[in-house]
Amino acid sequence: MRGYPYKRLPGTVTLRVTAVELRGPGDAREPLDMKTFSSVEQVVALGLAERDDWERARLTLTAAVPGRATDSDGPWSDVSVVVVLTEGATNVRTTVRLEPHAEDGREWVGHLDLWQVDHVDRAIMAVHVIATVDGVPGRVIAASEKDWIVDLKSDVPLRERELEVSEVGFREGPEWLRPFADVPWTVDTSGEVPTVHVNTDFEGITELVDGNGTAVESLVRELLLAQMCTDVWTAVFHTAVGDLEVEDDGTPLFPQDWRGEVLREMLPDVVPGRPLGDALKEVHGRRTGASGWTDLQPRIHYAATRRAEVPKALTATIRGLDRLDRGTDT
Repeated sequence: MRGYPYKRLPGTVTLRVTAVELRGPGDAREPLDMKTFSSVEQVVALGLAERDDWERARLTLTAAVPGRATDSDGPWSDVSVVVVLTEGATNVRTTVRLEPHAEDGREWVGHLDLWQVDHVDRAIMAVHVIATVDGVPGRVIAASEKDWIVDLKSDVPLRERELEVSEVGFREGPEWLRPFADVPWTVDTSGEVPTVHVNTDFEGITELVDGNGTAVESLVRELLLAQMCTDVWTAVFHTAVGDLEVEDDGTPLFPQDWRGEVLREMLPDVVPGRPLGDALKEVHGRRTGASGWTDLQPRIHYAATRRAEVPKALTATIRGLDRLDRGTDT
């Protein structure tokens, strides 16, 4: 747990998006349907817009802050609530100040404008409560625990992205795939989202992955897909920890794109029982240090197989084959 040399505001700070409006040439305005954003997933999907010539998206925001933030006898003063929108891919950072909506200081409202030319993929939006503490201005006394995601491409407001699957012949396909002509698939983590390339030159793999064959083939298919997913989770984790940004004091930062999502998902199994920040610091230390990285590989494999549901797939395959075997004997 991170320590602070000053008093912090107890309680939970939350942020809600209550409306989304696109503004285009000539100040043309298009209010978007509520299905564009999800308060459960905390995602805004701008890919649902019916027009692509919009210049900026205006998000209407409401933040809920513990009432003690504005108590006259509190240890802080000059309280303000700000929303910060950042995107790692473009290094764009937008900050807006919200205004109090009620006298008790619990609700703050405002607007944030996101300019399309400044963003390419996913931006992260968080709310911070800022105040003067012990005579020092600009102290962060509270912040939202879960960030919002503003996705410029997705047409579904979901945090987890669907994995892209590409079927291609490796022998005569892209140059970089040709050395892998004898394997059934490979995982590419260099793009905006991870992609599994299935080798159509590998005999029978396409029919097995795509088809609805016999009972035995269906069992094998589920086991095969579980193994493929294990490879994906392992690859994306290693990519996510491979090049972390680090603060001046050596503290690693969570990436802003899918890499950050992968780390938050897998770290509880890789370094169990530790807060996410501490777990990331330990993994980074082991990877860049003199020892400990090899010892961590079984935990990474465990985390990957859990998310790929390998135990479930293997159990179903064993039981299914047993039922088929008993049916044959009968």
